[in-house]
Amino acid sequence: MRRVGVLGGTFDPPHIGHLVPALEARESLGLDVVLLVVAGDPWQKSAVRTVTPAAVRCDLVRLAAGDVDGLEVSEVEVRRSGPSYTVDTMEALAAAHPGDELVLLLGADAAAGLRTWHRWEDLRRWPVGVMERPGHRGGPPEGFDARRVGVSRLEVSSSEVRARVREGRSVRFLVPDATLAEIRRLGLYRDAR
Repeated sequence: MRRVGVLGGTFDPPHIGHLVPALEARESLGLDVVLLVVAGDPWQKSAVRTVTPAAVRCDLVRLAAGDVDGLEVSEVEVRRSGPSYTVDTMEALAAAHPGDELVLLLGADAAAGLRTWHRWEDLRRWPVGVMERPGHRGGPPEGFDARRVGVSRLEVSSSEVRARVREGRSVRFLVPDATLAEIRRLGLYRDAR
């Protein structure tokens, strides 16, 4: 039996603000591995902006995770058509690996907003690792098995990385080198589309 953290995201692009908390949650919660689950159709974002194709984001995450022990990339949401709902992902992972103990990893802000998620009540079947940065607290609604994880304060976001690339500013050290090389090779995030 493995203890598996499940950290979903759009990862457009992946950056240290994704990777460092994933590793800190792994250590804090005694997880064997953290799955970086790339959203196929991140419905809350694709409705308001153009999202980089899922296959490209998967490649970027694979490059970001590289050979980091305990991080794996999952395409479970990319292989499924339609909007990416966390409850569907957790159910699919549980069915595919019935011996694994799954822990849903969420930022404190996301955990506080769980009531807006599709079938959020069904997520109570799994413990939630609530990743809290200094000065940012929050948690899931009552009835969840919430396990607090303190993570480093890293003020970086994918939208900031995209803006910096578009403006010709450096993202060195915010994005792993292999990922940055692929962003440059593909010419990603250069325009506002």
